[in-house]
Parts: sequence; C-alpha cells; structure tokens
Amino acid sequence: QVQLVESGGGLVQPGGSLRLSCVYAGFGLDQNMVGWFRQVTGKEDEDEGVSCINVGDGSTYYSDSVKGRFTISRDVAKNRLTLYLEMSSLQPEDTATYYCATSAEMPTAQMMCTRWAKSSPFSIWGQGTQVTVSS
Repeated sequence: QVQLVESGGGLVQPGGSLRLSCVYAGFGLDQNMVGWFRQVTGKEDEDEGVSCINVGDGSTYYSDSVKGRFTISRDVAKNRLTLYLEMSSLQPEDTATYYCATSAEMPTAQMMCTRWAKSSPFSIWGQGTQVTVSS
C-alpha cells in the first residue's frame, strides 16, 4: 500500500531554516515524479507546487518563490523513498502546510509542480506538516 508521511515542520523565526522529510512507503518506478506542495490556511484551492524531482534522473524544478532558498533531494531504497526539502531564509509568507505528493502521469518535474492535481486518479499525497514562520 502506498503511503506518504511528512515530518519536520515547526515554528521558526524569519531567516531561519527547517528540513522536511517525507517517507514514501510502497514506492514504485511508475510513480517516479514526486514533489513538495504547500497550502495556506484559507486558500485551500491555491496549492503551490514548491519543488519537484524526477526520482530517476534527479532533475528538479523550483517555483520562483523558493528558488535559491529551498533544496529538494531524495534517497531511494527498496520499495521506499525518502524525500527531503531543505528550507533556508524562511519568511512569514512561507507559512503553510507542506505536503509531499506523487504522480504516475507527469513526464517532468516542472509539470509535476505546475500541473499536478488531487483530482487525478494517478495522484497520491500525504497529510502534511505545518511550517510557521514568525517572530
């Protein structure tokens, strides 16, 4: 059974750093596009694809809002993938629930971040972890 579980969120001051993790149990090569998305409270219809990665070739995509501040990476083991998001220079506008997601239909990391939708039957996502940036 495929399951994604995020961790690592918390409260951090502006300018601080956090590292998020997502354990993807049941990983298979048919779901090789994975990424981090965020949802702001009150804007549940405006999820943003923050950063995505092609597990196979390592190609990545970052949204303009996080480029240069966030780094995505992954570790692959048998039937298990761990996805990371290193976040630095955090700002209050980065406050959101961050969740990891995967798709079996997106051909590139960029499309994963910009076209992925929960409504697709090929989409799987986790419950999320809260990141709050505040002084």
